[in-house]
Amino acid sequence: QVQLVESGGGLVQRGGSLTLACEGSGRTFSSYAMAWFRQAPGKEREFVAAVSWNGGSTDYADAVKGRFTISRDNARKIVVLQMNSLKPEDTAVYYCAAGDYEDSEDEYDYWGQGTQVTVSS
Repeated sequence: QVQLVESGGGLVQRGGSLTLACEGSGRTFSSYAMAWFRQAPGKEREFVAAVSWNGGSTDYADAVKGRFTISRDNARKIVVLQMNSLKPEDTAVYYCAAGDYEDSEDEYDYWGQGTQVTVSS
């Protein structure tokens, strides 16, 4: 069992940066791949980024490549999403998830409650 709590969302201007953190609990945290998904109003939830269990592999959606960076610290049970050069279209609720190293939400078993990111133009 893994519990996940996101933090770090907020309001930022176009071109700005935000850092999201996901704090996990449970002894099995380090055995899971971790990912970030997001859901904008009126849209389906979509994959943003994933990191493998040991941090050795990462994957990104095309829309965020070169702007976002995902990383993890298993000793601290934290996953971080560094978001730079933010655009209004990045506005969404961002969710942290634990599961298999895939880009489909169906492969993730545990989810946080989400944190709102709003990018103004």
